[in-house]
Amino acid sequence: MIQARVIIEIMGSPKEHVEKAMETVVDKFKKEDNVKVIKEDISKIAEVKQFWSTFVEFEIEIENIARLFDICFDYMPSSIEILEPEKVDLESEYTTDLLNDLLAKLHRYDMLVKNLNAQNFVLKKKLNIK
Repeated sequence: MIQARVIIEIMGSPKEHVEKAMETVVDKFKKEDNVKVIKEDISKIAEVKQFWSTFVEFEIEIENIARLFDICFDYMPSSIEILEPEKVDLESEYTTDLLNDLLAKLHRYDMLVKNLNAQNFVLKKKLNIK
């Protein structure tokens, strides 16, 4: 088992939207398969330069490092700290699979960004926006 601390931040406006978004993230995170939430601490919402900001700090237990990678992609935490074990041994085949999964996800996100940029370009051209 791996024990980790995960911090997820939300910033936006209006205040009510940020509060609702945090509530949604916390509820969804606590229902994640193969993730045991040991501790949860939600900060008070604060105003930061015309926006509202809050964060939640989870202490979790998960079965393997691959699941931690999934959490990273699904929630884009601002910080992750592995608390235990002190040393994580990874076999080369397992590490290869993990890295290839990571690359597949990165390529998928890259393709989404490229498609959105292309759509944005076409829309701007149709609207004569430079």
